[in-house]
Amino acid sequence: MRAQDSATGPATIAATQTDGGKAPAPRSAGTILAALGVVAFSLTFPATAWGLEGFGPWSLVAVRSALAAIIAGGCLLALRVPLPAPPHWAGLAVVAGGVVLGFPLLTTLALRSSTTAHAAVVVGLLPLTTAVFSALRVGVRPSRTFWLAALAGAAAVLAFTVQQSGGALTGADAYLFGALLVCAAGYTEGGRLARVMPGWQVIAWALVLCLPLSVPASLIALSYEPVHLTAHAVAGLLWVAAGSQFLGLVVWYRGMAAVGIPRASQLQLAQPLLTLVWSVLLLGEQLTPAAPLTAAAVLVCIVVTQRARG
Repeated sequence: MRAQDSATGPATIAATQTDGGKAPAPRSAGTILAALGVVAFSLTFPATAWGLEGFGPWSLVAVRSALAAIIAGGCLLALRVPLPAPPHWAGLAVVAGGVVLGFPLLTTLALRSSTTAHAAVVVGLLPLTTAVFSALRVGVRPSRTFWLAALAGAAAVLAFTVQQSGGALTGADAYLFGALLVCAAGYTEGGRLARVMPGWQVIAWALVLCLPLSVPASLIALSYEPVHLTAHAVAGLLWVAAGSQFLGLVVWYRGMAAVGIPRASQLQLAQPLLTLVWSVLLLGEQLTPAAPLTAAAVLVCIVVTQRARG
């Protein structure tokens, strides 16, 4: 396979607002795609909790990465997609380290001792952190109104999730805040790459890049950690592999390319609240009366960030 030919300078990135040579999705379509990604991501923590019922944390992370890589690699082979251009591999390595390995591993380790409600603190800060990363890495400069709304949304989500978890810090917080940083870096780099190559190929190649690590890691982890196959465990594994790790990121990066990294990132303000809803429905956790008030505040902040200029 030959490498994809594309320049990578800032001027080229600004001019090439395409997805594999196709016209970019309209902003409304891009917002819908990014929102679908958020819905997929909101199921990640409950699905991980299900997966941990039958798999150890290292086995769950390694196997989900290997399965997602097999799906992605099959798509790349079936469509005869050429290798990315050499300059893109460094960015793909950042995506792989952040969203394929780092975030799943750190959050899975945290969920061994943390509830999904407490883990939602990570997602509550992720939109703001991603916007900051994009400003530093890509040079995007949103307006003051955008930043004020983003800060207000992050504050509302943080206040709610801390109240939901009783206000106590846990030993899992180090894992959670580490996951926050590596995921924001992976989102930013993936959103940048999605401006010059198809968004689904960004995550597909990042997954394939991890295959030499994920396959042997799966074999080693499965040999050391006990496995108890239950319906919950299998369903959780399949979702985090196919839904969260691949399909969710496909629409997410496509949406980011269409509406921009900062705007798309702010849609994730709704993710912790969606996660808590899933936690009630799937895990039997309880919500407080503050949930609808927080949801209303978050929706207002999302609307403001989507309408803000810059």
